[in-house]
Amino acid sequence: MDAKSEVLSRYNAKVFKSRKDHILRLSRSEGGSAEIAANSRAVPGIMTNRGCCYAGCKGVVVGPIRDAVTITHGPIGCGFYSWGTRRNKARAGEDGKNFIQYCFSTDMQEADIVFGGDKKLRQAIREAVEIFHPKTVFICSTCPVGLIGDDIHAVAAEAEKEFGITCAAFSCEGYKGVSQSGGHHIANNGLMKRIIGSNDTPPDAKFAINLLGEYNIGGDGWEVERILKRIGYKIVSIFTGNGSIEEISRSHLAGLNLVQCHRSINYVAEMMKSAYGMDWLKVNFIGMDAICGSLRDMAEYFDDGALKLRTEEVIAEELAAVAEDMAFFRSRLEGKTAALFVGGSRSHHYQSLLRDLGVRTVLAGYEFAHRDDYEGREVIPDIKEDADNKNIEQLEVERDPKRYRVFLSPERYAELKGRMELESYAGMIRDMPDGSYVVDDLNHFETEAFTALLRPDIFFSGIKDKYVLQKGGTLSRQLHSYDYSGPYAGFRGAVLFGRDLVMGLQAPAWRLVTPPWKRQPAETAAQGDATHA
Repeated sequence: MDAKSEVLSRYNAKVFKSRKDHILRLSRSEGGSAEIAANSRAVPGIMTNRGCCYAGCKGVVVGPIRDAVTITHGPIGCGFYSWGTRRNKARAGEDGKNFIQYCFSTDMQEADIVFGGDKKLRQAIREAVEIFHPKTVFICSTCPVGLIGDDIHAVAAEAEKEFGITCAAFSCEGYKGVSQSGGHHIANNGLMKRIIGSNDTPPDAKFAINLLGEYNIGGDGWEVERILKRIGYKIVSIFTGNGSIEEISRSHLAGLNLVQCHRSINYVAEMMKSAYGMDWLKVNFIGMDAICGSLRDMAEYFDDGALKLRTEEVIAEELAAVAEDMAFFRSRLEGKTAALFVGGSRSHHYQSLLRDLGVRTVLAGYEFAHRDDYEGREVIPDIKEDADNKNIEQLEVERDPKRYRVFLSPERYAELKGRMELESYAGMIRDMPDGSYVVDDLNHFETEAFTALLRPDIFFSGIKDKYVLQKGGTLSRQLHSYDYSGPYAGFRGAVLFGRDLVMGLQAPAWRLVTPPWKRQPAETAAQGDATHA
């Protein structure tokens, strides 16, 4: 019996039926199907790791913008939950404004639920404007607001007239959709409607790009920016780590969109293609081979001889600078195994870096992915939309007659699309080894069960299951906050990542922990070994 069958056998018939299509064992040599169920409602009563729609909108996409005051209209717990946990770093720009270290909330109480919170929201905006003088205020609503019907969009329109600022509201109540993925979509729609394209100041650069889906966790975005600037690129805007409203408002004037986290930001990439003709390229700046491949694809897109030459020079210099450290950490990690369960594209991207360090993936999955994140965008036409996902507005974007541009000839576009992920994403599954497991919406029971059966040396996830894993004898590293380390992106980030893994695995504390399978009777342990083999 393989690990999938073993885990599913513990469920009753109803839960078994709901979960069986969300777990996949890759067996290409045996002709097994690579189709997986995703983006459907979690089974009630199961301890899922997912966040809510509000978390995706405010906590992931909108919150990291440094110069916008983002007010959570709802109870204080919602605002606190989405504040400071992902370690989105930001530095103030020339205007000196950086608000992401603050938690802005209307702190709704029972009386506000009964009589309405509009008045409290108006007062919160007034205080924010008087104290912080922002040019932009965002309002993100939580579950009670949607249930009682506060018109946050009307309040936002009033604030714009009263204070002469941009005030945009996001109806991202936590219950919308099935996970935080719905919140990403709502945030993308809001940025497209209100911010992108509102400033036509052109970038003074030949190779101007936007970096989409980079949230500067632990300083990742700064390290990627350092590399790109060395080559000669001008980053017009970053969506949204350390991003600013002014930069995002000019993003439609860049020459190419780079998409790092496909799930959270592909909507903006698609809408900017429709409105402005701007192509997008799927990239990954995690792991040596992935970084080099992305940089070469970018240079090939712009098709400039000097840019290609400079790209190769920077790659050679950066690889040489980290070669000794990477070789050392690989010597300590070679042959180890890992499991990954993270949001965004991290469960995919970090497998590249793990391979650089000699670590094999035995299990990977996402909290809130859609099928195309696993299987590739070619399956999008076959995905059936259910009622839960119809709560999210599908924004219809028309071509901007004045600002639409054609960046590549049809022949050049077709040539590049056959050689790189130009407006395409092949998904996570294609890069995973045969015999490994893909699990969508992994829950707490499955985390413990798969860990006992597959016995990974390292489990990458978030805070919700970190200490359960470590008390069970498995090193757990957070890929949502990097356990206060990082950056892990780029060439230098790879070295920090290898260092942290080696330190974690070699910590003396493991002598004090006995994994559960070492306490099992010999017969049970032997059976588990046979299953694992």
